[in-house]
Formats: sequence, C-alpha cells, structure tokens
Amino acid sequence: MVNADIEIETLAEFDQVVARGSLSGYRIQSVNLLERTFALLSADTSAAVFLGCAMEPDAAVKVRADGALVFPPVPDLPFNPYRGLLYTPEELFAGLPDGYEATPDALAYAWFQETKADGDVFSSMLRSVHDDAVSDALDEHLVGARVVGVMGGHAMSRGGTDYRGAAELGRALARSGLTVATGGGPGAMEAANLGAFLAPAPDEALEEALELLAKAPSFTPSVSDWARAAFAVRERWPAGGDSVGIPTWFYGHEPPNAFAGHIAKYFANATREDGLLARSTAGVVFLPGAAGTVQEIFDNGTPNYYGSRGEPAPMILVDRTHWTEHLPAWPLLQALARGRAMESRIALVDSVDEVPGVLASMS
Repeated sequence: MVNADIEIETLAEFDQVVARGSLSGYRIQSVNLLERTFALLSADTSAAVFLGCAMEPDAAVKVRADGALVFPPVPDLPFNPYRGLLYTPEELFAGLPDGYEATPDALAYAWFQETKADGDVFSSMLRSVHDDAVSDALDEHLVGARVVGVMGGHAMSRGGTDYRGAAELGRALARSGLTVATGGGPGAMEAANLGAFLAPAPDEALEEALELLAKAPSFTPSVSDWARAAFAVRERWPAGGDSVGIPTWFYGHEPPNAFAGHIAKYFANATREDGLLARSTAGVVFLPGAAGTVQEIFDNGTPNYYGSRGEPAPMILVDRTHWTEHLPAWPLLQALARGRAMESRIALVDSVDEVPGVLASMS
C-alpha cells in the first residue's frame, strides 16, 4: 500500500520535497511543472511517477532516463483524470455567467454521453483513473473526520418546508462537530449542504438565504438560474462552513449543488454510492425520497446486517408516514435488523428536529 506522504499534489509540496534533493519514489499528481525544469534536471527522479504533469520535453526525457514513469496530460479532455484534489463549486461552475452549458461540469457530462457506450477502452480507462483519483482525494480529505451522511430526494423544492427542515438539519449536524456528506445534488442534498455552509453564520442567515434561493426553486427549467442563485448566497456569506458532496455524471441531468465546499464527482454511480455510504461512519440520515433513497437505505443496511464494515453505523429514517405508508421501507429494515447487532442502531423519527439527539444517543 502506498503511503499518502509520498504523494505530491501541489506546486508548494513539490518545492518542499525537491529542496531536499530527491523525488525518488514520489508520486507527483497533476502538478504543472513547466516552470520547474531546472529542478527536474537536478533532482533524483528514479522510481518516481508523474501523473498528468505538464513539463518541458527535455525534462520529460531526463526523468524517463532516470527510470521514472510519466503519464502525460491527455489533450482535449474537459476534466483531469489524474487530479490530486477534490473539486470545488467554483471549479465545476467556472464560466457560469455565460450559461451552465459552458461550465466544466456540463462539458464533462457531454463527453461522458459521447463516450460511455462507444466501446473505446481508452475512454473507459480515463473514467476509471479519474474516479480512483477522486476516491483517493476524498479519503485524504476525510482523515480524522466524523462523517454523517444525509440522503434524500432531488425533487425537494427550495421554497418548501421540507427543504428548510433539511437545511436546519445540516446546520445542526455541522454545529455538533460532524462533517455532513450528501449525494451532492439538488433538493434534500443541497439543503443539507446549505445548512452546513451556513453553520458558522448567525441563525437568521438561513432565512435570508432561503429567500434568495426561492427565486429559482428548482434546477428545471434553468440550471443556470438555479446555480446563480446559489452563488449569490455564497457571495453573501463568503466564509461558509465546509461539507462534502458526492455527485455523479451518471445522473447528468442533476447538477451538483454549490454549497458543498469539497465535491467528489464520479462517472461510475456504483462507485459513488458505495463510497458515500461507506465513508459515513458516524451514521446516515434518510430524508423522504423515492427510488434512489430506498436503494440507499438497503445499500447501507446490507453491510450493517452482515457486519462487513465492522460495527453497524446508525441509520435514522425521517418521516414516519413516508417510510411506513408511502414507501414502507421501515418495516422491512426493522425485520432485517431484528436479533442482530444493527437492531439498536436503527431509528424512525417524525421530524428532523429529533435527529441530532437520536444520533448522539446511538454514538
């Protein structure tokens, strides 16, 4: 297993390491080295790996002669398959003033649509390398964090009471010291990330933010208007709190929300789903949702049932009527848990107000 300490992901890290004279054995990940030719020519680069690092031709010849592996940048891609860090909202939505269609997020989705079924092994390799790099960056970002997942439907409108409740939940969880992680999309996911974003702000900030967002209640018909309203909130409170969003280009019609400070966006939805739930070690809260949220309940319940991830993580379903009558997932989950270690780690509550207390009692 490679030690994360040998990964170099920024130019500052590169300069610190190369000052010691040797890059031998390091993995340099997506760092622009065009201005570091002298350093590359001078340093020992044996057994180093350069992933997507731009460098001058003479520097590339030298490091290869040292025995380094060089994976050059791939031209004309709307994403970087070798990236060493998670996405930010500003990165994914760059160019939004000209319309969402021009943003890196939209362009990556368009590329995915063109290549996902073309049978080209190179395209599928690029997607796999990208997703693995994102997973690595996500693990590094979450070291030491107590992560609570918040799941829920994408259709929840910004102007509704359910959206407000999900935002209040995200704020309460973040203020309790937990790192909020969501599926990174619109609706309930955005609301939870919004609450975490506003956790450092006064309580009244949420009311004002909801009024700003209500001007574009849904990502349909215009993703551009929806996203611009979110960035207006971010500009109003620039020192927002951090949380994580884990969306996917598989559901490209659902854009990522702009309130997660760090975004792990994947091409493979199965990798994204499993990774989100597996990293929610402090528990998962399931807000009302439809097929996707039901799937997540049992995707999370299965390892808890078998104990395949160790001690079962808490699972809290919110809205008794929804989960016992509309979509009766709770009775089945309860039946599965009976007599097993997970039985004391599942709960059904009526409202989001109960979640922090119940979660604390399970922890």
